[in-house]
Amino acid sequence: MILWLKGVVFNVTTVDLKRKPADLHNLAPGTHPPFLTFNGEVKTDINKIEEFLEEVLAPPKYPKLAAKQRDSNTAGNDIFAKFSAYIKNTKPEANAGLEKVLAKALWKLDNYLNTPLPDEIDADSAEDEKASNRKFLDGDDLTLADCNLLPKLHIVKIVAKKYRNYEIPTEMTGVWRYLQNAYTRDEFTNTCAADKEIELAYMDVAKRLSK
Repeated sequence: MILWLKGVVFNVTTVDLKRKPADLHNLAPGTHPPFLTFNGEVKTDINKIEEFLEEVLAPPKYPKLAAKQRDSNTAGNDIFAKFSAYIKNTKPEANAGLEKVLAKALWKLDNYLNTPLPDEIDADSAEDEKASNRKFLDGDDLTLADCNLLPKLHIVKIVAKKYRNYEIPTEMTGVWRYLQNAYTRDEFTNTCAADKEIELAYMDVAKRLSK
């Protein structure tokens, strides 16, 4: 997604992670994608990879993708951890509590998306501050913050519905606006896995609630 937004031409090769080719297995043993190699150096930390791409693929040839607002980089950063605890739980008595914790994290993101950013506020206006209608975390353009959060949020939506029958509430207007805008962008839809593939990937991860 980052490379697409940067305007870089690249090839995609699908790999079965359960039967990794020898060269890939030896490249970064014990680690899971994504990882990046450059001049013989392997980078496995997603943040380091993002920093490297932003530094190397820089203006004027390539657009800058860093978010302007610091809070945009951390918005929603606790959602996936809450989701993981929720989906891996096997105890029925704990399900409601874990679902509530996940919902709280989603509401926090929703609040951020509906709260105007500084550049959306007219300091000279006497009118009451209106809710934000921006498309993405940091404005109307996709940034590194979105590249990090959107794939995870999409997984949460698909997997929670499939294995826990939990749907992101329609009242979370900011979250749904965010997702719907993302689904109109080729950079996102063409770089994330199909819904069925996500469901299959989580078949063994999502734990059934014991009766």
